Amino acid sequence: MNATVTAPDAFRARWEAALTELELDVAETEAMLSGDRVAPPAAPWTPPSDLGPLPEPLRARAELLLERQVEVAQRLGEALVLSRRQARLTEVLRAGGPRRPVYLDAAG
Repeated sequence: MNATVTAPDAFRARWEAALTELELDVAETEAMLSGDRVAPPAAPWTPPSDLGPLPEPLRARAELLLERQVEVAQRLGEALVLSRRQARLTEVLRAGGPRRPVYLDAAG
């Protein structure tokens, strides 16, 4: 068995490591959005500068990861809008809410 790593193998291994690291960041963000984690990943992912072009055998994996990233970005946007709405409602409730009744119980 040859113990040396060929250049193409090392190149692919660097890409696999980069994709794995990015997949972990996406998974952490997904966990945060589902309520299983309360804080975002500690540090944002930064791509290595020496990767070069994506090896063709890793293309499908990278495309699936991109789809997950797009979905997570959309969910983050939706969560941000919901959070802002809840914050505004909380401010209204803290201020004492409406000063007069909003509904009248005519039947009762």
